[in-house]
Amino acid sequence: MSDSSTVRGTAHAALITAPGSGQGKSMVTAALARLHRNAGRRVRVFKHGPDYLDPMLQEVASGAPVYQLHPWMTGEAECRWRLAEAAGEADLVLVEGSMGLFDGSPSSADLAILAGLPALPVIDAAGMAQTFGAVARGLADFHPDLAIHEVIANRVGSPGHGRLLDDSMPDGLSLLGAIPRHAAMAIPDRHLGLVQATELEGLDAQLDAAAAVLAEAGLDRLPARVSLEAARPAPPLRRLAGRRIAVARDAAFAFLYRGNLALLEAMGAELAFFSPLADAALPECDALWLPGGYPELHAARLADNVAMREAIRAHHAAGKPILAECGGLMACMECLADGEGDRHAMLGLLPGEARMAGRLQGIGLQVLATDRGELRGHTFHHSRLDTPAAPWAHARRQSGSEAEAIFRQGSLVASYFHGYFPSAPELVAALFRGEPLTPTPSAGDPDETR
Repeated sequence: MSDSSTVRGTAHAALITAPGSGQGKSMVTAALARLHRNAGRRVRVFKHGPDYLDPMLQEVASGAPVYQLHPWMTGEAECRWRLAEAAGEADLVLVEGSMGLFDGSPSSADLAILAGLPALPVIDAAGMAQTFGAVARGLADFHPDLAIHEVIANRVGSPGHGRLLDDSMPDGLSLLGAIPRHAAMAIPDRHLGLVQATELEGLDAQLDAAAAVLAEAGLDRLPARVSLEAARPAPPLRRLAGRRIAVARDAAFAFLYRGNLALLEAMGAELAFFSPLADAALPECDALWLPGGYPELHAARLADNVAMREAIRAHHAAGKPILAECGGLMACMECLADGEGDRHAMLGLLPGEARMAGRLQGIGLQVLATDRGELRGHTFHHSRLDTPAAPWAHARRQSGSEAEAIFRQGSLVASYFHGYFPSAPELVAALFRGEPLTPTPSAGDPDETR
């Protein structure tokens, strides 16, 4: 490869992980990012897996854009490229893992091994003493290709408790720091994950306080330096040049991958953001994107905004493309029944209603295969549809089994499925240009990494 086609960088780097969910790794990652940012260092944070909410927190903490990395969904080549590019411009690169270190396929550990990053587990030490060392040893020894040299103890009860944990560490592993239980290290969540960063009052002050907690616990030391190298991707064809896409973005519709937005712009699209909650009209546009979010929390306001509802209906009636994902799909129904059972009028572009359920209705990685490519992504929702509409297609799980329904109604394409646009640029361009698409069987084993 020539120099112009290669990205190289060297930076302090680590993948922040845990034995399982709920150990505190999101806030520890954010506090580390803010600690080193406050020290004058350039910090980049990434998130393993299909997650919208954690990246919002990490962007506030680091002051820099946060992209998703996942060897199956975003592809191995993109993981290597984004990390190498970040290492070339930042002093510190952190990747927040998902679930437990070895959970999922591919797991956070798989990403660390692929990229050559050391893993730094955060272990909830509440109710634990010498067993802490055994948990750390088990994580470190589970995979021979994964580098773990130190761990972080979280929710430590006292200095004496911290000394017990330190004394339990086996040979070859060290305790980087023991974080005490502290209000600054807690962040609220709801049914889809963390509360959106834009909804948290005083978040900057809390992050500064959390950074101070970590500094007091001795966590101001940088992780090891890592040298990364990757091929620079070829730019996509400018299939959306001259097209203006209106993108809903507010408290009700906020689940937007930065990689998706960047691809649309790289293909030549102009993005015009608007609020279905507050605005009375759509911006002038050729196509419309209604992403996921929390329409169920704002259903009454959406129903009351009759002017916006009529503007979107007119856009649809004019045959202009609309892509609606998850929360966007819910908004396209005739009505939405919120968590209290109250029914609210929605756009009426699809017959039937969306209803909040008492438990998770869909989760996991999926792929939509068409004659224009295979769009990879995921689903995660707590509502269900009651509709007579027949699906146009179905996404498929990694196992190959049939999953989320994809609906087409005129120029509308809507589903609970969230797509990662860079996995299928030609398909995405066809969606926003309103061009024909034909569903096809998956081209191969969905578990095969691109």
